[in-house]
Amino acid sequence: MKMREDIRPVTYLKSRAADLLDQLNKTHRPVVITQNGEARAVIQDAESYERTKTAIGFLKLLVQGEEDIRSGKLYDQDEMFNRIARKLNQPKVTRTNEARYCGPRSV
Repeated sequence: MKMREDIRPVTYLKSRAADLLDQLNKTHRPVVITQNGEARAVIQDAESYERTKTAIGFLKLLVQGEEDIRSGKLYDQDEMFNRIARKLNQPKVTRTNEARYCGPRSV
């Protein structure tokens, strides 16, 4: 974070919004908006926001998977593929001598 560029008072936002948007889209760094010397908001460009949302979604899935592993909610590989095949109305799939864990039971 560059203090001079990435922290701005609300008056700067009010008077130079277009310049601030240009900065956001150029640097892809969030900008902290202050009011009376206190941080009140954070603004970021749309592309960075979308990337952040996607990353958070993946992290939530990882946490859910880790919780399932800790609680023993697991399927072996054959069972997982057969569940998927049933959902897709496909014939059974058999795998041998491969990794036995394929994911959380919530699939």
